[in-house]
Amino acid sequence: MENNSIAEVFGHKVRVRACGLLFKNDKLLLIKHQMDNRFLWSPPGGGVEFGASVEETLIREFGEETGMEIRVKKFLFFTEHIHPPLHAIELFYHVEADDFNHKLGTEPELSGKNILLDLRFIGAKEFSTIDRNELHSCLKSCTNPIELLDKQGHLK
Repeated sequence: MENNSIAEVFGHKVRVRACGLLFKNDKLLLIKHQMDNRFLWSPPGGGVEFGASVEETLIREFGEETGMEIRVKKFLFFTEHIHPPLHAIELFYHVEADDFNHKLGTEPELSGKNILLDLRFIGAKEFSTIDRNELHSCLKSCTNPIELLDKQGHLK
């Protein structure tokens, strides 16, 4: 799949994604993605593969994208992203880690094109400076990322 676009790889099918919310001192770990002609700050996560559990997916995705080992704590909420040709159902979990050393990884499904640009823990002050159009939909109604721990159900 060398140099394929996001739409070519992930489009025209419903994709189930598992995403993890990892906090360190009230700061949330976010990844900055290059999404064609815009940026998106989003928690680490990725597609559930056939035969893999959500927990296995979270552990794998955190390893690929951040180099971190995590534990899944609990399910919080889900979102739907429908923007043809993309359609994703995203399950968000609170996750924990003992070691917060991280490094920016890759997106293996997009071989030849790394869309991951930055990885860091972001608190309320820095969060307030990010353009709302560059935030994952689950973050758009928040003034501080720690508010995500209080969200439940289907976020619209």
